[in-house]
Amino acid sequence: MFQILRKQSMAEGTIIRFDVSAPKIAKKIKAGQFIILRVNETGERIPLTVADKDEFAGIITLIFQIVGKTTALLGSLNEGNLIKDISGPLGMAADCEKVGTVVMVGGGTGVAILHHVAKAFKEAGNYVIGIIGARDKNMLILEDEMSYICDELIITTDDGSYGRQGFVTQPLEKYLEERFDIKLVYAIGPIIMMKNVANLTKKFNTPTMVSLNPIMIDGTGMCGCCRVTVDKKTKFACVHGPDFDGHKVDFDELAKRNDNYLQAEKTSLLFSIR
Repeated sequence: MFQILRKQSMAEGTIIRFDVSAPKIAKKIKAGQFIILRVNETGERIPLTVADKDEFAGIITLIFQIVGKTTALLGSLNEGNLIKDISGPLGMAADCEKVGTVVMVGGGTGVAILHHVAKAFKEAGNYVIGIIGARDKNMLILEDEMSYICDELIITTDDGSYGRQGFVTQPLEKYLEERFDIKLVYAIGPIIMMKNVANLTKKFNTPTMVSLNPIMIDGTGMCGCCRVTVDKKTKFACVHGPDFDGHKVDFDELAKRNDNYLQAEKTSLLFSIR
């Protein structure tokens, strides 16, 4: 059993942050890796990428959006409540070596994953540029945390209610046009956002990694739902990733597969939470 030490509601209650006591996982987990949790004895297993950790306090931070039955159940828990099972770390850690200047691009809840990876790149001695976006000001998360980590931080909102109006690809393109020292772009967010980032950076021959965490379900490769074609080869995001070369991912196929589960998520919300 794992106790929730702190709960924070973000983005008008649609995104939840938990600080959870998990000393063994906090000691081992690295940026980009995830855990599998089960809320209660009869609950399903879901993967969540760890947004941060405090190794000395034995705490891991989980940030998730309420989109289906299990995340709604998880979000109903409060400080002091217990999560039945948490297993991890799982997946391959992000390769956060010192390369020079890196641009970290995040959209929506992807910023939660981006935070831990950006922190690791900074600790490795890189110059970190952050670009984070959201639909509007109310949906923006972790601005203060990202500002603390990044040497430069650009914020965009679709409606212009905060920061620059537009998409994350717009300031990214400007950086790529004006700076020639960018060694790597790392992107995490909606599939269409990662696709657009990869298409843009390919024009500049800038190495780009994308995190396919959003498509994971089972977390062990057994369900096959996170299949993705990378460099014309079949990979599983939860086993071989979640990070892949963005220029080699077949995003069109990935988007079609991801859409297959939309109706199932809607149906699950019709059932009462137990």
